[in-house]
Amino acid sequence: MLDNMPRGTITIEEIEMGMTRSLRKVVTDDDIEMFAQVSTDRNPVHLDDDYARDTIFEGRIAHGMLTAGLISAVIGEQLPGHGTVYMGQTLKFLAPVRPGDTVETEVEVTGIDHAKRRVTLDCRCMVKGRKVLVGEATVLAPSGKFD
Repeated sequence: MLDNMPRGTITIEEIEMGMTRSLRKVVTDDDIEMFAQVSTDRNPVHLDDDYARDTIFEGRIAHGMLTAGLISAVIGEQLPGHGTVYMGQTLKFLAPVRPGDTVETEVEVTGIDHAKRRVTLDCRCMVKGRKVLVGEATVLAPSGKFD
């Protein structure tokens, strides 16, 4: 379940350096199963307790891209929000996310190119205050100007 989060759009004209938005979500077994179905990634480290116990993770973990999808949720729903176009994303996976973990996802504006409507965002996902995923996104922000 996602915590209540504001939805909408912050236009390129309104975006400021250092602006942040975030969400918090508990990753459930159902989330992992649905992601496996949609992505067709049925790696047993995500779905099979017995298999996963014998891996370096010593138990089941969520798909890394499921966690990364939470970054997309913040960008597409909050900052900049509706009308945003993803241009690029780097990701570095630092630790596993397990079923039942609460993931706190935050994006922060670190660069703005008003002329090109491009925004650079520092992205991070944390579990219990520990970073599990970091990266940087470049997006095309919507404009409030009509030509």
